[in-house]
Amino acid sequence: MSKQKSSADQTSRRSFISKTAAAVGAVGTYSITNSAIAASPNSYARIVGANDRLGVANIGCGAIGQSHASAIKSIKEKQNLNPIATADCWKKRADELAQVTGAKQTFQDYRKVLDLKEVDYVTIATPEHWHSKMTLDALAANKHVYCEKPMTHTFAEGIAVTDAVAASDLKLQVGVQGMSDDSYISAREAIDGGMLGQVVQAQIEYVRRYNQGPWRKPTLDEKMAKPDDLNWNDWLGHAPKKEWDPHHYFEWRNYSRYSGGVATDLFIHRITRIMKACNLLYPTRVVGMGGIWQWPDGRDLPDNFEMICEYPRGMTVYVLGTMSNRVPIDHLIRGYRGTMTFNNEGWIAKDKDGKVLGEHKKTGGENIGLHHTNLHDAIRNDAELNCPAPLGLAGVAAVTMANESWRSGQMMAWDEKTRSAVPASSLPDGGRPDYNKPRD
Repeated sequence: MSKQKSSADQTSRRSFISKTAAAVGAVGTYSITNSAIAASPNSYARIVGANDRLGVANIGCGAIGQSHASAIKSIKEKQNLNPIATADCWKKRADELAQVTGAKQTFQDYRKVLDLKEVDYVTIATPEHWHSKMTLDALAANKHVYCEKPMTHTFAEGIAVTDAVAASDLKLQVGVQGMSDDSYISAREAIDGGMLGQVVQAQIEYVRRYNQGPWRKPTLDEKMAKPDDLNWNDWLGHAPKKEWDPHHYFEWRNYSRYSGGVATDLFIHRITRIMKACNLLYPTRVVGMGGIWQWPDGRDLPDNFEMICEYPRGMTVYVLGTMSNRVPIDHLIRGYRGTMTFNNEGWIAKDKDGKVLGEHKKTGGENIGLHHTNLHDAIRNDAELNCPAPLGLAGVAAVTMANESWRSGQMMAWDEKTRSAVPASSLPDGGRPDYNKPRD
């Protein structure tokens, strides 16, 4: 189904992606525009022709991979999908997921999936530390990609991926599936139109209440032997080498070598919504606070966390992330003229006296199937992606800066000269923006 480039073009792109991966410190400049992230669920209704069949393969077959498999199965006929293969370092999981999708081939080595010409796009649902490598390899193999959030484990990796996508004619959908809810593009149109006046602050949360700590499995046998058909070294990849440890394999979100924990696994879902609604890119300064307050069980990432991000347009974004209490706070954006509150139906904006300024009833939703369908439309019809690489990169910037702030005990700031995150104290005026300059 995908357009196949000439041999010379493919070689050139592979060379570029290899160089990009080797120089992940190099930074490009990206902007989020209305057209770049404005795909509407209305586009999902387009009729899929018989010649538009898409070959799909799944890389990573754990719990999230199973969610992708179920979504693909449910839309397979309507979207004219052909599940080709599955891959996982634990062969048992690859085989089990293939039974769900109907794929005929299973592998332990994901690169064998990328060798299959009939595969048009791959889903990547692996621990975070594998996202960038697998995505770059897939792009080099001329495959479109649906990569789970966060797009990458580090910001430098995100730059490499974003550069590689920009240099190709391939599509990358980042798995923040809440972007397939049109509430946030609608909110931005209202905000850009002046409904709220000058926007100054937003707040949002991701709260849960765990019994044994975030992502711990109460029935896990810590003496469990490594399954014979699980390639542990392949699972570790470039992470520090370690003897088989079922806690690290099954509970990897608790360890910074593989994940960013609350910030990258949960906050990325929330702050991306605010970014889309308020047209935000990189924060000027970020503070991350929290700690291992309730479950000192060997994890090295916070069990309770929160962050505040300041943006160049002149606003802050607060994200709450208690894992010990599920009582939420309202999801809202505050402006001088009014406040926009998000709810299960969409959003409603009111002025200081409670007068309704506007409201929106959403279409779409936080749904993996809709997010895949948007990617299909992008591949077939060049529709705009709901969560493209530049938006994915902006999310990675915020959450990784928050984590680094927590680790270092310092406020982190965005250095425009090097286009990287640095301690705010290392910049003139502590990284504060020049308030006399016009803001975005």
